[in-house]
Order: sequence, then structure tokens, then C-alpha cells
Amino acid sequence: MHVRRVVTEHSSQGIARFAEDRAVPRTDIFRTVPGLVSRMVWATSASTAVPFNGTDPTPLVTSFVPEPGETRFLVLTFPPDSVFMSPDFDGSAAMAENLAVSPGLAERFEPDGKHQTPTVDYGIVLDGEIWMELDNGNETRLVQFDAFVQNGTRHAWRNKSDRPATIAVVLVGAPTPDTTDYDDGL
Repeated sequence: MHVRRVVTEHSSQGIARFAEDRAVPRTDIFRTVPGLVSRMVWATSASTAVPFNGTDPTPLVTSFVPEPGETRFLVLTFPPDSVFMSPDFDGSAAMAENLAVSPGLAERFEPDGKHQTPTVDYGIVLDGEIWMELDNGNETRLVQFDAFVQNGTRHAWRNKSDRPATIAVVLVGAPTPDTTDYDDGL
């Protein structure tokens, strides 16, 4: 799936115009996981302001997990889970590549693929179907145009179909409460 990124800006006279129109420059097609594609479309820091200053922020991002007040806009394509069951699949090589491609996020992955980030994630399935898996076997199937809000919960993405699934997601860095202040309603 080709993803086009269109960025706007203001001219020196304050007129809205297009600053950029091209493919997402920070696109990583995994060598070790056929069909896995990670695209960082845009990012903001806590100090991002408008008007846009003309500097593409994505090459400067050192962590895919935003700090409070920051954002990351990602488009991710997941291959079918059968790719991970192939006798040719090398889990160690895949993890090493993920660490290089997705710093700050890859370190959070557990062996079963679950991970948790201090973010509120807004997302939508663009193509295919994907399962969001939570704790204790809780899961739900999401199909094209289903939207989700993932509130810092431990989760994994599973593609149980026989074709790729693509999601768009904005991660919003959020402060986390001290665990002693956490009230789970019990």
C-alpha cells in the first residue's frame, strides 16, 4: 500500500499552501518479516507550534513512543500471522530489526507480542481485518473502517486472516499516574 503525505504551511504573507506532497519518507519494509511495513507519517513534540516551520520532524524522532504532550502518526501493515509460523521465520533477527526500525517501542514487546505504552492511541483499520488482543484472552475483530481508542492498555495485534491488514494510528503521549494512586474500581 502506497501512502502519500501532503503537508501544508503558510507563506510569509500568511497564505495557506502545500509544503510537500510525496510518499512517507520514514517507511520501513521489514526484511525479516515479509509483509510488515512501518510508516511514520508525522510527529509532534510538546513544543510544536503553528505555523509549520518547514522542518520535517520525522527524521528527528528517536522514540516511536511519544512523551506526554507529543504525538506520533503511524500507518502499519501487518502480514498474516502465518508468516510468524513459517519454518523460515527467525524471531531473533525480526526482533533485532524491530529494535532498529522502532526504537522506544520495540523494547516494550513481550515474547507473545503484547506491549503497553503510556499513550492514548486513536486508530482506524484502513484495509483488511485485525484482532486486538488484551489480557485474559479478551479480543475483538476489527474490520475496514472500524475505529479504536486504546487507552494505554497491554495489547497485541493479531492478523488471523490470509491477507495483510493496515491500520492508521495516532499515539498521544500521556502522563501516567503513580501506581499508588491507581484505582481500578475494586
